[in-house]
Amino acid sequence: MKKPELLAPAGSFEKAKVAFEYGADAIYCGTSKLSLRSRVEIDNNELKKIIEYAHSLNKKVHVPLNIYARDYMYEDVIEQIKMLNELKADGIIVSDGGVVEIVKKVAPELPIHISTQANTVSYHTSKFWYNNGAKRIILARELNKEEIKEIMKNKPEELEIEMFIHGAICYAYSGRCHLSDFLASRGANLGDCAQSCRWAYNLYLEEKNNPGNMMPVEQDEQGTYILSSKDMCLIKELPEIIDMGVDSLKIEGRLKTEYYLATIINTYRAAIDDYISNPEKYDYTKYLKELEKTKTRGLTTFYFNDKNNKDFQEYEGKQYNPNYEFGGKVQEYNKEKSIIEIKNRLQVGDVLELIIPNKVTPHRFTIDKLWDADTNEEINFVNPGKEGQKVKLHIPVEAKTNWILRRQK
Repeated sequence: MKKPELLAPAGSFEKAKVAFEYGADAIYCGTSKLSLRSRVEIDNNELKKIIEYAHSLNKKVHVPLNIYARDYMYEDVIEQIKMLNELKADGIIVSDGGVVEIVKKVAPELPIHISTQANTVSYHTSKFWYNNGAKRIILARELNKEEIKEIMKNKPEELEIEMFIHGAICYAYSGRCHLSDFLASRGANLGDCAQSCRWAYNLYLEEKNNPGNMMPVEQDEQGTYILSSKDMCLIKELPEIIDMGVDSLKIEGRLKTEYYLATIINTYRAAIDDYISNPEKYDYTKYLKELEKTKTRGLTTFYFNDKNNKDFQEYEGKQYNPNYEFGGKVQEYNKEKSIIEIKNRLQVGDVLELIIPNKVTPHRFTIDKLWDADTNEEINFVNPGKEGQKVKLHIPVEAKTNWILRRQK
């Protein structure tokens, strides 16, 4: 049984460190200019630092350059490709055929990964991209398992297959959406999606022969979120996916928090390893319990089990996580007083969970005392204020830098 790569998002160097700490084999990250995420915190120097750090751990970095490039953009595209080649990125994620041709010409040794934005839904298209230089295909999210099996059976043997297993689902076909550009002049395919599908809308039907007679579509006081969808979660289906021989399992979310990344990556890392080592005892329920502790719009298998599935539509449109939130991140462990970078209000009596790499079950404990990080004076609570604000507290088990604490509300 082949162990697949666990591929995680990283929108900054700090998030990359958390992703690797919690078990990612590889990450994908890119600069804001050309990677379809205009609000990521990575510039060229930061990307260089991330790649060097990853390689020091024998991990990989795949870099998106998956815009649909206008002609005036190609000067920047060529410059970026040359830089990625010099940095020895482990893969460049592209969707535009013109960009593919430029990569082959400018950096022929740079592995080409075809983005989910290219909407690959068949082995015929997979073969096309393979014949045009692709090392890996990132499948469209709209495929069901029978279609994925067909691709795995008929693809070129050397061609790698990557698929999404967790995260947000786009209203459009694997991300190819014009709604944001139309409503907010922010192009999704140029890295600046306003997530217009998540907005609340007031919808009405007008009778053709009776202009002005507007009949409202069913909605609540906040409108309707008819375009919004739940988040994909294939933790139950993970054994089927591994058995198919898929090469890389991808988590969505370069703009998500370190808390989100730690929880999701750690859970899927444990699930993959547990299934590989003991397939007969795989029990998805304990992993699902952990995944549900993150902020989510609700979870769905999307089309994986049934191409006619409609349960992914999220009409309430709200992210919910009633019981847990990001508590903080370990900056420095000390047996008596560890230094924590706080992310939400903490007070004496709060219940925290320390997310431990390679363990599904976190370590729960209650805050018995808090100390001001600067004065060392004992305090009863601390509110997040300035960026990087810290506090001291006692963690009853050994912890390491960058480990994440969640707070039970």
